[in-house]
Amino acid sequence: MLALGVDPGTAITGFGLVSETKDGKLIAVDFGVIRTPQGETAGQRLVQLYSELKRIIDLHHPESGAVEKLFFQRNVSTALSVGQARGVALLAMAEVNLSTAEYTPMEVKQAVCGYGGASKGQIQEMVKLLLGLDEIPKPDDAADALAVAICHINSWKINSISNDHNE
Repeated sequence: MLALGVDPGTAITGFGLVSETKDGKLIAVDFGVIRTPQGETAGQRLVQLYSELKRIIDLHHPESGAVEKLFFQRNVSTALSVGQARGVALLAMAEVNLSTAEYTPMEVKQAVCGYGGASKGQIQEMVKLLLGLDEIPKPDDAADALAVAICHINSWKINSISNDHNE
């Protein structure tokens, strides 16, 4: 399975593509960030984000995708812009009929580190270890997106196993 993970934001959106081999090994296929210029309108930034996500999807043809859910933000304008970026990511995936899931930050931490209260540094170190990388993925948004993809693959495996047992 090739999964696309997205850590949404209007200024910076992290993306990570993780593949699982037949023997269960996880591999980072591609990762990075999409940056939108500060001087542009919110609409222009969302169009650029959408175009870049579509380009990534068209390039890699992931089988599934996941987006980090919005969690409570003290800053309402930040929460609104993250929500808009989430919507764009979900739209880009839905447009190509990509099955999608959404995970809270706590679910991602639990799946990657085994502890829902893990620190950002712990998550980054586990992403590095789980994917066999030489160093922690940079910037942080890319590491977060890889963590979302890892969470999605692990959740998909658990759901597949429980569905097999229920049949």
